[in-house]
Amino acid sequence: MFVVLLLAVAFVAAHQQHSNAPVTSPDVESEEWFKKYGDQHDLKYTGPLSYMHLPYTKCLEDASHAFDIAILGFPFDTTTSYRPGARLGPQAIRMSSSMYRGHTLAWGSSPFDFGARLIDCGDVPLTPMDNAKAIDQMEVAYSTLLARPVQGETKSSTAALAKDGKEHPRLVTLGGDHTIALPILRSLQKVYGPISVIHFDAHFDTANVEGATNGDRISHGSYFTIAAEEHLLTNTSIHGGIRQKMGAGNAMVEHDEIVGFAVVSTEDIDNYGIEKVIQRIRQRVGTGPVYLSLDIDVIDPGMAPATGTPEPGGWTTREVKRILRGLAGLNFVGCDVVEVAPAYDQAEITSMAAAGIVADFLLMLQADEPPKPHVGPFFD
Repeated sequence: MFVVLLLAVAFVAAHQQHSNAPVTSPDVESEEWFKKYGDQHDLKYTGPLSYMHLPYTKCLEDASHAFDIAILGFPFDTTTSYRPGARLGPQAIRMSSSMYRGHTLAWGSSPFDFGARLIDCGDVPLTPMDNAKAIDQMEVAYSTLLARPVQGETKSSTAALAKDGKEHPRLVTLGGDHTIALPILRSLQKVYGPISVIHFDAHFDTANVEGATNGDRISHGSYFTIAAEEHLLTNTSIHGGIRQKMGAGNAMVEHDEIVGFAVVSTEDIDNYGIEKVIQRIRQRVGTGPVYLSLDIDVIDPGMAPATGTPEPGGWTTREVKRILRGLAGLNFVGCDVVEVAPAYDQAEITSMAAAGIVADFLLMLQADEPPKPHVGPFFD
């Protein structure tokens, strides 16, 4: 027995000595792959799952990487009223973003031409069991990242808008159902004061919750009402793309105006033209801090079927992207795209539309003014 114990001790000691021995890393440039093929970039359909192949960092766990604009996922969908599934939206948008990287004719530039440090901060780990806790987790996460230092090489500035006079990074948030806008606005209000919101959606999301109990007050159809009660909004916010079904009378519109919104309906783009719609939005929000929140159901379900509450008769993807270009130069402090529920998608058309819209966000946040129309040999 004593001999067996000695042998066991000797074996463990030898194993520890072997495992602690330094390992010399090979010189990659001397290996066969590198010598033959060199340093290759990931293909469009390979590599880590980050938006547009951006550098990926779990920012809430690692504060060593400064950034000017970050992608952040809020995988949350437990306040939906019809079809759930938007918790998988951030993942689907990232998967569909691999082609959105370079220069475009419409913008005349790429998101990397303005000097901003762009990264993907991953998804916030949100509980699916407790809405109140999840909403608090989103607010704490967003506030944490808003307080991070910026790299400071972007041309656009938030210092003049912030109450503390300092530069703050901007976040492009991937939802998630639309309730995520409430904790975001709570975080932004601490830094900038009340915010003007540009809200693209088929629905008002300003439901009157008078008489509702605490657990029923906050949903993806009432969060703007709560935001107004908490003085997070200015009275110069605006909807675009509204076409929801309403009850008799004018009560919903009147309450919406009390919350602080004006309305551009879906049909207004036909009646007044896209340039007039852009002009109206810009005039409404003015020169203060602006947040843009885009529900993918603003797009017609024939082009974006994968959403929680689809409404026929929406804008086209091209029209939405054109409006976003026309809004460049406003004082944006952040934006989101929400309600992508990939379980209802077909050939990824909804997540591809959302991924393209996020690419427009990254340009819209940085450009000083709307891009000039593309001029080719037929338009000189």
